[in-house]
Amino acid sequence: MEIHVIGAGLAGCEAAWQIVSRGVPVCLHEMKPKKKTPAHKSDLFCELICSNSLKAARVESAAGLLKEEMRRLGSLLMEAADRHAVPAGGALAVDRDLFAAEVTRRLRSHPLVRVVEEEVTHLPEEGITVVATGPLTSEALSEEIAALCGGGLHFFDAAAPIVTADSIDREHCFIASRYDRGEDAYINCPMNKEQYEAFHEQLVHAERAELHDVDVMNPKVYEGCMPVEILAQRGLDTLRFGPMKPVGLRDPRTGHRPWAVLQLRTENAERTLYNLVGFQTNLKFPEQRRVFGMIPALSHAEYVRYGVMHRNTFLNSPQLLSAAYAMRQRPGLFFAGQMTGVEGYMESASSGLLCGINAVRCLRGQEALILPETTMMGALAGYVSRGLAGEFQPMGANFGILPALEDPPRDKKARAAAYAQRGLEALSVCLDRLGEKTEE
Repeated sequence: MEIHVIGAGLAGCEAAWQIVSRGVPVCLHEMKPKKKTPAHKSDLFCELICSNSLKAARVESAAGLLKEEMRRLGSLLMEAADRHAVPAGGALAVDRDLFAAEVTRRLRSHPLVRVVEEEVTHLPEEGITVVATGPLTSEALSEEIAALCGGGLHFFDAAAPIVTADSIDREHCFIASRYDRGEDAYINCPMNKEQYEAFHEQLVHAERAELHDVDVMNPKVYEGCMPVEILAQRGLDTLRFGPMKPVGLRDPRTGHRPWAVLQLRTENAERTLYNLVGFQTNLKFPEQRRVFGMIPALSHAEYVRYGVMHRNTFLNSPQLLSAAYAMRQRPGLFFAGQMTGVEGYMESASSGLLCGINAVRCLRGQEALILPETTMMGALAGYVSRGLAGEFQPMGANFGILPALEDPPRDKKARAAAYAQRGLEALSVCLDRLGEKTEE
């Protein structure tokens, strides 16, 4: 029996891979290239819309623990990400085109994958389906999902601009990683106090692109993707303690720490493109050139992609989904990705991974794989299925959603290492009990 997966983004691709890896055929529905949203540019599966960073690489970090758990569960996306990594200091970043191309090739060439290039407007009423259409779900399907689930929630997400390497003024920047961690992966664009304050003044008053049916000055935005102009509204020094913090950096030309720094992270293996780290924005395109051009190193920058903002929709999952990401009232219907309320690339992929495994287990009449909440994947699934006190909002990987350690070390690094060790040990025990393969 064929399992349907709707959407070939990160969650959908991971779900499809887990299903076919267990010998079950998949019908993978994807509306690209026939139809795209305003945020989509590529015809490939697994397109990275915002940053090319998959967050921290160290296993002794929340994001790193999540990725290691996915590796041990045979994640296709982690395999592709590790193969196409680009320098990013302590983070795992990828060449987004090579990453997407490999995932696309692996799925399209798999004998158990049948790709249907069409917009899905109605959910199948029978069989087993994984809905992984993401926060940019087409209007017709969004309406059907909202009707089925009793409505949806929404917030706005933003992406940062990308500039060409040869348009960066090298006389006004230096290459270094913060605290000299890892190889020198970032181009650092320093500003003195006078330059920064002039830039800040223009940024908070710059003209923004119109957002329909929303307060353009105060849209509901996930904090991790807050537009830089909205951050700047919070105070003169907000950026200096946020995306433009100079801590851990020293300008070799002056020997001193700059007043503020914009970091540029490489987008591709050739290092011909760089994105403006933490500079998600909804400014109009000419305003991006004008205001960001006040940063000396970007005075003549050429933009291959401007920053944009788009509306994301997610479900009120605690009322609808189990920790297996299945609808409580319809166990054969699974939801994966950001629409469930997980926030982040690998968080979305991890939910797809669990959906794929559990879709097969559902087909075979087996017990669902519910991971221990001492694992990062299990904690995220628990959050989606229960939420926290107050309003349900998207959540990324963090140690705060894990159960407390019985005897936590005082040292922060040691505490993080203890969380990671406990989580990986719990994962191994759980998979052995349920007969799921682990790759260590």
